[in-house]
Amino acid sequence: MRKDIKNRSDIIRLVDAFYDKIKTDQVIGFIFNDVAQVNWEDHLPKMYDFWDNVLFFTGNFDGNPMQKHKELHNKCPLTHAHFNHWNEVFRQTVDELFVGEKAEEIKDRAKNISDVIMYKTIQ
Repeated sequence: MRKDIKNRSDIIRLVDAFYDKIKTDQVIGFIFNDVAQVNWEDHLPKMYDFWDNVLFFTGNFDGNPMQKHKELHNKCPLTHAHFNHWNEVFRQTVDELFVGEKAEEIKDRAKNISDVIMYKTIQ
């Protein structure tokens, strides 16, 4: 039975499930694996902190996602389709694992953040 996102443990579960999909994704997996060459052991804890802060205002994230995406775009042009696909996989993952107010909030916040990064990156 699905429940709402309540704490950091739920954030970790969501982030791990999402990136397990992304690592092998046919549309955007290459961006993470080949272009960005993501070190998952370093990246995942940052994403736990990021989403924990987004949803629960913990203040434990220290990073600049905008700059990271601009740097990535310089290596490999990102497209609207890339961002849209990221959002779709994120939404699907949330819906598979959770239901409730915070689940809806994280999907909305993810879409808004993605839209801003896309707009400021792709222009």
